[in-house]
Amino acid sequence: MNYPAEPVPAGLHLVATPIGRARDITLRALDTLAGADVLAAEDTRTLLRLMEIHGLAPAGRPLVAYHDHNAARALPALEAHLRSGASVAYASEAGTPLLADPGYRLVNRAIALGVPVHAVPGPSALLAALTVSGLGTDRIHFAGFLPVPAAARRSAVEALRGINATLVLYESPRRVGETLALLAETFGAERPAALCRELTKKFEEIRRGPLGELAERVAATPVRGEVVLVIGRPSEPEGPERETVEAALEDAMKTMRIKDASTAVAGALGLPRREVYQIALGMRKAR
Repeated sequence: MNYPAEPVPAGLHLVATPIGRARDITLRALDTLAGADVLAAEDTRTLLRLMEIHGLAPAGRPLVAYHDHNAARALPALEAHLRSGASVAYASEAGTPLLADPGYRLVNRAIALGVPVHAVPGPSALLAALTVSGLGTDRIHFAGFLPVPAAARRSAVEALRGINATLVLYESPRRVGETLALLAETFGAERPAALCRELTKKFEEIRRGPLGELAERVAATPVRGEVVLVIGRPSEPEGPERETVEAALEDAMKTMRIKDASTAVAGALGLPRREVYQIALGMRKAR
């Protein structure tokens, strides 16, 4: 099967590619890969294999490898293509470009040149893990890969401890046991988490539970394949009882206006000023 090639507008097109199943690619991604003037990829062999599966051919178009190790050499060639008004399709090895993948400098260079940059959205291990984790998604923090050296890794995890959001990490299967043990030690063994392995692939597995339990399970049964860790946000500390707030307001309003009293009590008890002010208004109406 030969996929029909249509012209692709000039600019840099960031193409998301499947993280497991080749059929997860989008129709727009196929259109872009079929019609772009220049093909660039983190791994050109992986891209060519994906194109072959879907009936796409390079057809003599320039094919440029661009990754962390050759960026300094590859960037000038891609920049020349962009300057000439060509359409350049860039794909990471798997998933969405720039999410723990190369491409940042290329995108920034295109922007500096005034070249249009287009997202061709699609598969992402980050989003896939969040949707199946069962943990909150209204506020997230993506930390990518942790440093490999032990001291740097510990410092990085310590810096994440105070972030009040669901955390997402990418991890090597060789280090995931060690990382889970460190997270349990730093965040607390009862903090909820999910280990998402081989997402969208034949042996996809989701392990959910407290960090301490997941660390024990991985120590007993090591995992293989690509891993995403999702860690639930820390438990909200319980605030003071309403009676405590009202007593503090009662005392403060003896000498202060209601707004000033609310500000003082909110600061002293670590509560939102608006919440305390509403309680104070209710107290005044009840008198």
